[in-house]
Amino acid sequence: MASVEVTVRGAGIFGLSVAWACVRRGARVRVVDPFGPGAGSSGGVVGALAPHVPENWNDKKAFQLDSLLMAEAFWAEVESTGGVSPGYARTGRLQPLADENAVALARQRASGAAELWQGCATWEVIASEGLRGLAPSSPTGLLIRDTLTARMCPRRACAALVAALEVSGAHVVPEAEDQGAVVWATGWRGLLDLTEALGRKVGDGVKGQAVLLRYPAQEDPQLFVDGLHIVPHADGTVAVGSTSERDFDDPTATDDQCQALIDRAYAAVPALHGATVLERWAGVRPRARSRAPLLGAWPGREGHFVANGGFKIGFGMAPKVGEVMADLILDGRDGIPAGFSFDALR
Repeated sequence: MASVEVTVRGAGIFGLSVAWACVRRGARVRVVDPFGPGAGSSGGVVGALAPHVPENWNDKKAFQLDSLLMAEAFWAEVESTGGVSPGYARTGRLQPLADENAVALARQRASGAAELWQGCATWEVIASEGLRGLAPSSPTGLLIRDTLTARMCPRRACAALVAALEVSGAHVVPEAEDQGAVVWATGWRGLLDLTEALGRKVGDGVKGQAVLLRYPAQEDPQLFVDGLHIVPHADGTVAVGSTSERDFDDPTATDDQCQALIDRAYAAVPALHGATVLERWAGVRPRARSRAPLLGAWPGREGHFVANGGFKIGFGMAPKVGEVMADLILDGRDGIPAGFSFDALR
């Protein structure tokens, strides 16, 4: 290919999304990852694109809202370009309400959503009676239903972006020299490298475990029950996740915590009893010290940029992350929220 204008290091969801945004603007891009696309936490199984609660509004929540609303068009274009489906669908989400206090809070948040979500999605309290499909039981007989939450298959989403990039002349390779602007989207180990390079805590990794069940519920909304994300996928599977482990020895080893996830899912949704366990997965998610994505120019390193720290919301944030990073790298326009910058870590 002609001289590369942007080198992206890391073929997880942030790296691939930044590469795609740059390619769409006509830049010549190469993605470098010795482990291949989606080899880290982006190769997981859950794929819950769920919004923050509609209250105490801030830049992070506004950024996430923009990104979730961009997602349908974003993934449709990726699929039409490369011919690979990411398994995206905005199927919504149900959450049981445990008591009257939870009901009152949910109704208050419904008013917040009506204002903050700009009429693009709803958050409402509904009766659980008469619901069909993969619906949870609720002590109050009431549920939250939101229409903003979406799902996708993380591995298929990475494959879809790789296919769209390849068709567009941008290749994912195991190794290459830096050319042009360099974007570091290297996951939790990249946050550790940044901590060492800058001499101050930037972030680290949080291990998560999840399971994949065989259960056909393709059109059902996902569930958030007892701290679990229960996500029906387009291929007739249901993902259940996840744990959060700050201390770990083996980043990819599963243990009894996976069985605990299954048992909790059975208790929350009895219809899942007997579903075949297809996979137990573990990986480490990159968590910036600010808990927000870490985006922007690498301090003191001319021509180098960082897109990292997606943690649990990386796939939902990815369309907007790609856009603002392309603005910065290609046009010098900085539309990154202050809370996502290196200054937020001081």
